Amino acid sequence: MSRICELTGKGRQVGHNVSHANNKTKRVFLPNLQHVTLMSEKLDRSFKFRVSTQGLRSVEHNGGLDNWLLKTRDEKLSARVLKVKRELKKAQDAA
Repeated sequence: MSRICELTGKGRQVGHNVSHANNKTKRVFLPNLQHVTLMSEKLDRSFKFRVSTQGLRSVEHNGGLDNWLLKTRDEKLSARVLKVKRELKKAQDAA
């Protein structure tokens, strides 16, 4: 399982550990990923995603999963989330 946020696409970053003697060794900074169940109000069902905490804050800031998905570009989203977004657009067009 890759360490990438399914909603925002946030992944690992590479940097250095720097000692007091200024020696640099490579290290990896991983995103804070959580398993989260998010509810879609328009589809009236819930979805399980692996989301970074910053991505979760973005979803809440935009008023829920539905609003956030409709505002976000497709390039940032994973395949599973794109499927949900297509379902959401189809339900919105039918209504």
